Amino acid sequence: MSELTAATALGTVPAGQAGEKKPLKPCCACPETKTVRDACIIEKGEENCKDLIEAHKECMRALGFKV
Repeated sequence: MSELTAATALGTVPAGQAGEKKPLKPCCACPETKTVRDACIIEKGEENCKDLIEAHKECMRALGFKV
């Protein structure tokens, strides 16, 4: 067993360095902006959170998502 394979099996290689890289899902992208945006929408309503909504969209676009 190679060192990389052994390290992967033991969970000592950080995600993304284990060879196969899974594509990022939209639900997991930009957690920083998503959390703040969602909290604002729940507390204040969508119409009062337009700047946070746009910041999250910009983050998603920067990662290659079409929003």
